[in-house]
Amino acid sequence: MNSTRGKSIWLGFCLLGLAGLLGCTTTGSPAYTENPGAEGDGSFTIGPEYTTDRDLTDLGNPKGKYFELTNRLADSKIFRGDDTTLEPAKKAVRKERRIFVYVPAAYKDGTAAPVLVIHDGPGQMKLVRNALDNLTLSKDPNRKLPPFIAIAVENGGNDGKNSERGLEYDTMSDRLARFINDEVFPSVLAHAEIKAAYPKLAFTANPWGRAVLGCSSGGAAALSMAWFRPDLFGRVIAYSGTFVDQQDDDAPEEAKFPLGAWEYHSSMKLIETSEKKPLRIFTHVSENDLRAKDPESSYHNWVMAGERTAAALKAKGYHHRFVFTRATGHCDGRVFNQTLADTLVWTWRGYHAE
Repeated sequence: MNSTRGKSIWLGFCLLGLAGLLGCTTTGSPAYTENPGAEGDGSFTIGPEYTTDRDLTDLGNPKGKYFELTNRLADSKIFRGDDTTLEPAKKAVRKERRIFVYVPAAYKDGTAAPVLVIHDGPGQMKLVRNALDNLTLSKDPNRKLPPFIAIAVENGGNDGKNSERGLEYDTMSDRLARFINDEVFPSVLAHAEIKAAYPKLAFTANPWGRAVLGCSSGGAAALSMAWFRPDLFGRVIAYSGTFVDQQDDDAPEEAKFPLGAWEYHSSMKLIETSEKKPLRIFTHVSENDLRAKDPESSYHNWVMAGERTAAALKAKGYHHRFVFTRATGHCDGRVFNQTLADTLVWTWRGYHAE
């Protein structure tokens, strides 16, 4: 199947460089296409025994460069840590947010790099680093990764309703996508140590070259970033996704999406009723994920939500891969250790540089 972006998006093509958006044109840019095929699409059940994929271990291959930077929440124009939905006396808000960056050895300075954003940084950064070190060098075209830059972003603090993390991850809007694109990416490109090591570093503006990985609310956030801004992010990895009603009750978005991420698969059934978007989506749920025995009326059963989300994506005809893991819990490390390399390979299947 041929995957293409709409003409309105691809009449212009820009590279996000050190000075922001550079080299934008409005004519003459051919539409990006890719042919990922259907290999790896579908539903899979694994377990109850698990092993660690050797591609997620250190095999002694050349290493890239690792950086850490810190941004103050007060300097943000999007998530300052002072929203009225927050209850900082009960759920503390961070003053600073750490950002972890890994540039693989296979990246060549000056090329427009694909990017993987990782929520709850550092998150799965260690496994992702090993996967990059090993699979960017792979001779097997069916098991190879492009040299994407991994950017793991720390959440704003705490969890659940009325928290900064909950605000960032569980809100049904494009706010987090804008935060990553408009604030995180430029801060990475402007960081002195990174600029010294890679003076010509640039990120692709092609949404097919921008993936998002998260677990729990971070998984819901990965989908929401791409759902609300498919012009910015085209690939989604959601483990134990919080596709439940966890949006703040007093959030402005409640008027439009009263059951939060539950609306993706039930009630409003956004996936079913919306126009199909140009996205490639991986989802997962564990057999013993959170509140697996809760009734539907709770809008808080992770297993029910995960299975319904997968069914809706399949019915709509998305390139989608769903993994159900037996005898595992929420954001279970055994699941990542066995599946993340396969997930990354599938997620990036079909991608090529412009």
